[in-house]
Formats: sequence, C-alpha cells, structure tokens
Amino acid sequence: MEQKLLWKVYIGVLGAVSTIAAQKIITTAWKAATGDTPPSPTDPETPVKVAVSWAIASGVGVGVTQLLVTRLAAKRWSKQTGSAPSAIPGIKFKI
Repeated sequence: MEQKLLWKVYIGVLGAVSTIAAQKIITTAWKAATGDTPPSPTDPETPVKVAVSWAIASGVGVGVTQLLVTRLAAKRWSKQTGSAPSAIPGIKFKI
C-alpha cells in the first residue's frame, strides 16, 4: 500500500513539473517561430487559424512530454524497486 501511494506521489510530482516546463518551452518556441506571444483563447480578435494552431501545438507538446516522462518514471521505478509500478493515475491540467 505504501509503495502504491509513493508511486502516485512520485508520478504526480513529475507530471506536474514536466507539464509546467513543457508549457514554458512551447510558449518560447511559439514566440521564436511567430514573433508573437501565444494567442489568448478568449480574445475574439485572434484569428481562428492562429488559435487552433496554438491549441494543437500546446496540446501535442504537453501530451508528448507527459508520455515520455511517465515512461521514463516507470522504467526508473521498476529499476529501483524491482517491481512494476501500479496503474498510473490520470493527470488533468487545464491549459
């Protein structure tokens, strides 16, 4: 039971930190590629094409980051403990 709780805390912290870092990297990449800050989804003046492009870039970037971090954490957990981690809890963030 303790190991299961420890795993949930471990993957939760890694997931949160990696998501924040990924969002910052994606924002910086957007600025470098477009010369503008990422669009606000609530700004009615933002063209739909730009808003959708940002949503796709942001979603894919964060999703891939979470996948890679989760896989890395599971491998590391297995190596350290000698057993496979329990089911990975879902991590939900609103971006």
